[in-house]
Amino acid sequence: MNVIKTILSKLATIFMVLIKFVSFMALMLGGAYLLAPMGLINSKDIDMSLFTNTPNDTMMILFNSEYFSGYLFSVTIALVIFVIYLLWSIHEVAVHRTEKMHSSHVQLVFALSLCGLFIHKAWWVLAIIIAFANWSEIGESISSVIRNSRNKTNDLKNTSNEINKVED
Repeated sequence: MNVIKTILSKLATIFMVLIKFVSFMALMLGGAYLLAPMGLINSKDIDMSLFTNTPNDTMMILFNSEYFSGYLFSVTIALVIFVIYLLWSIHEVAVHRTEKMHSSHVQLVFALSLCGLFIHKAWWVLAIIIAFANWSEIGESISSVIRNSRNKTNDLKNTSNEINKVED
């Protein structure tokens, strides 16, 4: 039964990838069709004898096609949108990390991320540090330092009292 679930899961994943690919290509070809009139501005009467490496005639037909220019333009727009999305995802990594860890610093990290976006990138770096720091471990370390310093102080007082007793 487990094997069948695994196989069906893999098939569903492959099917979803194919659906996404087909929808992406349909969107790109639709964009090529809609943006094809922008390809009319290319000059088609260039003398190819001016160039040393000229493509063959089939490639030149493709390069001079308005639909090819529209397709390139739609792919460029899609690529720019994707890069902006990735940059935003990187920018929001600190907020998502604090929300995932159920940290009490979510609002602080969000505010520092916005300051990093609009004011200076150092605020964003501070938000990353706050988001990825293990605050329970840091608190435990600080508590142990304070505890050890109090023990040392008490030991020093006891030692000085013993020295005074020996001197008397």
